[in-house]
Amino acid sequence: MLLEDKKGKIRDYKLVGTPMEGLIGATVGFFIGFAAVSLFGPVAKEFKQLLNLNAFQAGMLVAIPMLTGSLLRIPFAAMVDSVGGRLPFLILLITAIIGMSGISFLLFNPTLVSYNLLLLLGALCGFGIATFSVGIAQTSYWFPQHKQGWALGVYAGLGNLAPGIFALVIPFILPTLGLAKTYLLWLAFLFTGTIVYSIIAKDAYYFQLVKQNIPSQEAIEIAKSKNQELFPTGALLKSLQISAKTLENWLLVWLYFISFGGFLALTAWFPTFYQELFSVNKQLAGVFTALFSIGASLIRVWGGGFSDKITGEKASLIAIVSILLGSLIITLLGGNIIFSLVGIIFLAFGMGLNNAAVFKIVPKVVPKAIGGAAGWVGGLGALGGFVIPPILGRIVDISGKSGYYLGFVVFVIMSILGLITILYLSFRTKSLK
Repeated sequence: MLLEDKKGKIRDYKLVGTPMEGLIGATVGFFIGFAAVSLFGPVAKEFKQLLNLNAFQAGMLVAIPMLTGSLLRIPFAAMVDSVGGRLPFLILLITAIIGMSGISFLLFNPTLVSYNLLLLLGALCGFGIATFSVGIAQTSYWFPQHKQGWALGVYAGLGNLAPGIFALVIPFILPTLGLAKTYLLWLAFLFTGTIVYSIIAKDAYYFQLVKQNIPSQEAIEIAKSKNQELFPTGALLKSLQISAKTLENWLLVWLYFISFGGFLALTAWFPTFYQELFSVNKQLAGVFTALFSIGASLIRVWGGGFSDKITGEKASLIAIVSILLGSLIITLLGGNIIFSLVGIIFLAFGMGLNNAAVFKIVPKVVPKAIGGAAGWVGGLGALGGFVIPPILGRIVDISGKSGYYLGFVVFVIMSILGLITILYLSFRTKSLK
């Protein structure tokens, strides 16, 4: 296509892709990177025995990928506002490959395995988790406001399936292949997926035009003619600053800490929870973990469209109530496996719905800095995945076996505070009227 600028100079430019293709590419990239959530969870018991770890150390091991995966969401999501999503996606996925390669090498050379080295390599694998906020921003720029809930629900919900699927599959593969070959197979999946993403990923029209040296304002006008509605500030630091000055942004951080941080934490924690508390085998523990993780992910897909219909604030209120009920059931009755599973169903529903609802609200309250806002919310919110497992482990160290279900009082407290938060946020946005 040809463009005539204000000086009469003719420029040639090319636009590729559709919003649906952009959504598919981002979802594939996130699914690949997010598999690192299950990095140590399904095999934590093996590492615990191999290195003679206590419950707190095991909790740190399953949580460490969450630390880098959370904090790096902030700068890399904001980076999308400057260069689009494809480049930061690839940087994160390649770094995760390096970390997984290191773990695979160590497992084939067990005399070299050490706790600190596993923490370091797990931190590198956590780069893959940071793809979430990159994809949120990448997807948002493809879709208009009235489709944000649906698009982000599909993106995040399907991408979120990765840890549940791995938690389900790994315990069945492990007895046949062994720990080292299982991780090698995982590495091959990550490597192949990165190549697939690099081929199919596409940035929104605005970013394509800017990369072809079309001036920003002209790029905006052309992209608007192609139905793109949302545009970045163009500066990483400015995007972070704009979103950081918005109170609603920080309220959403806390709501996301509860649900998505909780989702990450429990996806990593549940394999140990069920094996240690109820003495079930790895395979059944994987099934129970998948019930939670896959259930929450599928609810998130549905929750995006549901949030579009009733507003994100109302959907979040329903979700936090469900998290509170699930937490209370496990805290009070979780010593019984049936009641613990009932509690998991409530938690999966609430966390999946709230994860979708929060990002329905993000473009509404920070429309001029979606990348920066997605970075703060996705990054600091996901820190729950790092913070919560060691706390749960510490409660077990103090309380003994009963600490596995008594520790869910942490979620009871957080969800009560979450109810206060969403009610205040709803008052500010007047969405409950």
